[in-house]
Amino acid sequence: MNTQEVMGLYDQFVIGNYGRLPRAIVRGEGNYLYDAEGNKILDMFPGWAVSGIGHCHPHVVEAIRKQAGELLHIDNTFYIPQQAQLAKLVSERGFGGKCFFCNSGAEANEAALKLARRHTKPEKYKFITAERSFHGRTFATVTATAQPKYHEGFLPLLPGFSYVPFNDIDALQEAFTDEVAAVMIEPIQGEGGIHPATPEYMHAIRELCDAHGAMMILDEVQTGMGRTGRWFGYQHYDVVPDILTLAKALGGGVAIGAMMARPQVAASLVPGTHASTFGGNPLACAAGVAVVEAIESEHLLENASAMGDYAVEKINQLKAKYPLIDHVRGKGLMIGIQLTEAGAAIVAACLERGLRINCTQGNVLRIMPSMTVTKDQIDEAMSILDQALVVQGTGS
Repeated sequence: MNTQEVMGLYDQFVIGNYGRLPRAIVRGEGNYLYDAEGNKILDMFPGWAVSGIGHCHPHVVEAIRKQAGELLHIDNTFYIPQQAQLAKLVSERGFGGKCFFCNSGAEANEAALKLARRHTKPEKYKFITAERSFHGRTFATVTATAQPKYHEGFLPLLPGFSYVPFNDIDALQEAFTDEVAAVMIEPIQGEGGIHPATPEYMHAIRELCDAHGAMMILDEVQTGMGRTGRWFGYQHYDVVPDILTLAKALGGGVAIGAMMARPQVAASLVPGTHASTFGGNPLACAAGVAVVEAIESEHLLENASAMGDYAVEKINQLKAKYPLIDHVRGKGLMIGIQLTEAGAAIVAACLERGLRINCTQGNVLRIMPSMTVTKDQIDEAMSILDQALVVQGTGS
């Protein structure tokens, strides 16, 4: 089928809850996509940060092929070797916690919220999250997402959530009471515009949670699995959370989410308190194991850090040329370009020229390539972005 035929089927049979780009993607390889007409697209926002080691990484593909021939699914009333292996790998690269596996970031965050309630005292039912946050689309996680645009049409939301400005320690202190079960925060706000937490803010959260008997939950759905140059975003700060959530890049393209909690906290999830039918199935966990192995064998943490620095350097060269670019921020390969006006037309112009990037919050370009990205590919991306900026009439 060509793109128009695929779009026709969507118009007839698929609910239109997504704003879709006018391309039908049929293949991915490394940092490139190919559409139904054979056009090649350099992907600097692969799968909304899911394909963290590139599309169809050979090691992940081989692990999936092997596992698919042995066992696709078995329920969690049995022991699943691949799940045990992945939990060990995640724990050892983190803070030695225990893992619960599910299917998505929203599910991982739901599990984290439930665990925080379950582990703390019965009178603790409140949660503090940050403005501009994004934690998911289920009722609890969309309530935790402190952006009113995501609440429209779904009121009333769940009770007990309060929102504070990101990186505002005074507001955080003012919001704290002994009824707070947890603070949920992203080390770097992703959908909110690539805003890193300050070290002082992270330390304040840890200290307030300790003082009030509350849980510190870090939503690492985007920052986890090496994107920032370290396994987890919290490792850039001298703090350790009580609970951490993962998804996106964990499965290399296969749907999987995870919650990791300190052992004494994890002990509160006893049989019957939480579950996931598909969570931690052999196929997804085999893919997750392969992702960890590929990151280490190919030294991709180091590459993420080095290529992130290189990309920022190249973007700053464009900044000197285009007043539209206000500044650049982020860590590793989680980069936001703050614009002085809307960026949607720039994203469209890039796609027309074979580059996929993203715009969030109206005026922040998100560049989040896979950890396998090369200097040549970053140069290619910057050349296309340069052309798109010229077309938009933003040259100095």
